[in-house]
Amino acid sequence: MIIKKSKKLCDVDLNKMTDEEYKSMKEAEMAEMQEYVDAINTSTDPTVMYKKGRACTDLKQMLESSAQIFGDKVLYHQIMPGDDQYTEFSYKQVLRDVQGLGTALIGLGLKDAHIGIVGPNCYEWAESYQAVIGGTGIVLPLDKELSKEEHEVLCKEGEIKAVICCSDKYYDMFKEIKDGKKTALKIVIGVNKEEHENPKKGLYSWNLLREEGLKKLDEGDRSFLDARIRNTDMAAIIFTSGTTGVAKGVMLSHKNLCFDVLVAQTYLEVLPSDIFFSILPIHHTYESTCTMIEGIYMGASMAFGRGLKYITKDMQLVRPTFLLAVPLIYEKFYASIQKALKKQGKTKLVNTIFALNKLTSKIGLNISKPIVNKIMSQFGGRIRMFIAGGARVDPEVLQFFRDLGIKTLQGYGLTETSPMVALNPDQWKFMRNDSAGKVLQFTECKIVDKDEDGNGEICFKGDQVMLGYYKRPDLTEECLIDGWLHTGDLGYLDEDNYVYITGRKKNVIIASNGKNVFPEEIEEQVNRSKFIEESMVWADEQTGETGRKGICITLRVDKENVEEELGDKADDEKAVYDLISKEIDKYNKGVPAWKKIIHIIIKKSEFNKTTGMKIRRFVDENKSAD
Repeated sequence: MIIKKSKKLCDVDLNKMTDEEYKSMKEAEMAEMQEYVDAINTSTDPTVMYKKGRACTDLKQMLESSAQIFGDKVLYHQIMPGDDQYTEFSYKQVLRDVQGLGTALIGLGLKDAHIGIVGPNCYEWAESYQAVIGGTGIVLPLDKELSKEEHEVLCKEGEIKAVICCSDKYYDMFKEIKDGKKTALKIVIGVNKEEHENPKKGLYSWNLLREEGLKKLDEGDRSFLDARIRNTDMAAIIFTSGTTGVAKGVMLSHKNLCFDVLVAQTYLEVLPSDIFFSILPIHHTYESTCTMIEGIYMGASMAFGRGLKYITKDMQLVRPTFLLAVPLIYEKFYASIQKALKKQGKTKLVNTIFALNKLTSKIGLNISKPIVNKIMSQFGGRIRMFIAGGARVDPEVLQFFRDLGIKTLQGYGLTETSPMVALNPDQWKFMRNDSAGKVLQFTECKIVDKDEDGNGEICFKGDQVMLGYYKRPDLTEECLIDGWLHTGDLGYLDEDNYVYITGRKKNVIIASNGKNVFPEEIEEQVNRSKFIEESMVWADEQTGETGRKGICITLRVDKENVEEELGDKADDEKAVYDLISKEIDKYNKGVPAWKKIIHIIIKKSEFNKTTGMKIRRFVDENKSAD
């Protein structure tokens, strides 16, 4: 079912609307979102298990209504500097803090301005995001791993007027960019920068600004409280790449984001008692939408991790129930558990118990609980949901965590779709290890330009699809055709509306016989070797030492397993190469000639990766052995 959209007042200037016109517009927006809620509540689709959604027109109204419903319940957990325990922030407190900061930002003349936010996952980041998007201006989440030069490009391309730095690390960088006067940047706001505040030079303290805003609120300033929002207008610009000259700013609206969390919750049970553990970069829509906004919408809590180094310690402290991560994190969890079991000589025992438990659980007897509890304690002991996204995940890894009793799901999306478009329902009978997920409610999917095997480009249409690329109508026209987003991903759709991803269109290798080779598919198989940590498959386009064109692989070995296997010869490059060659031979025996790997490069240093932990395929250094 697709809801018919109302066009009334869509093109009228918000500032020129009368109060009655604005009220009428907001009522129409709410009525449209309520239609979705009503359609969900009457759905007969067996996979639509959860019908707890409510109509929200925009993120400002979402936070306000959640604060009213959940009040003193904890929204954010954060370990403050110099502390070793989590501090809690309630829904009611967060709303007031957001309103104070928003009031202060408007007081700086930033109404309708483009405002960047940069820094680690933290309460200050989340509050700043809500304060900007909830009535001040357009929010631009920035990648904290980018260089000064790359950030300068984004400031220019995104027409950023102010940047909120949620860590001292970035304050001086943006101050230099501002002082360089090559961009529109006029204001830099720093957390814990009271001593450097200098309004005449455009330098402000985040803490003092919020205090000032709260004071204005108490004195009757309603500039932020009464700020007008049209949910179809641009609310955020998310840059999908920070590489100089090719950054694409994805324009998302309030409606894009509100719709996405509304439909996602129909496949996924999220409870007010849940605690999401935040570890992925929060500037990505995967983390900001699926953890932060979804949590606010459903009345759950969010705990900020201090980084991968502290992930186990932090999870044991806050004892979360939900984790969203990329496959690499789950694969590292899996490898760590398997190594521990092997050292204890319990691998065979655990596998046997899991196999038997599948039978005994049918009569209500769980014989795996003692072993499971010990493993689960690493995650705090209460984890009930793992969600993987951002790349394909090994079905073996998914199944292992499911055997532990953790509902482990794959989802699929893009920044351009806010990001979710498909998700495996969290009921065991509807989960499919090899699928990226079932297409979400009120979302259409089609496959175009299919090959002889039925693979083609995956396209989507729905209210979560972006408005377009900022100031790039040429790029928008290339991928948004008649309302359909052409994702650039290849795959197929089954009769039950589940999506299967086979690779990226731009990554496909054309074999000498004209067949398509999907690098991701080969990497997934090769990476199952305990001696290979990660890999990148590419095409040898020239006749060189391989003597012919073909499939090549650059990989990094798992040092611990290689050392255990080779002993004193672990530092012998030839011995390591011979060991890896045998693993590649195992792969080659099971595939046709045009899929065989003909050249191996063992890489010593880390691959060049995005902050989403994806290998950058088109960086030449990734193909070298260092």
